Amino acid sequence: CGSIEHAYQVFNKIPKRNVVSWNVIIAGYTQHGYGNEALKLFWRMQQESTKPDNVTFVNILKACTNLASLEQGKKIHACVISSGFESDAFVGCTLVDMYA
Repeated sequence: CGSIEHAYQVFNKIPKRNVVSWNVIIAGYTQHGYGNEALKLFWRMQQESTKPDNVTFVNILKACTNLASLEQGKKIHACVISSGFESDAFVGCTLVDMYA
């Protein structure tokens, strides 16, 4: 328990990753203070053709907030809009927190 490295090893062994498995590993990195790694995973997720959902956006926006990375946050915000999640209440609240 609490070993993000072990979690990542398990994640890498999943043959067909879906949005849920991506969300879990991104959330884990974010919650353990590894925002840069979470961002790398977010971009890799998209390269591997997995579309983010509202949970993905909440977690990756939290990573941007924790990193105080407004530049990355604005890029993620653009993804939120293009993905149609700008009206999601949870994503909206997380955006407000990021910009505050």
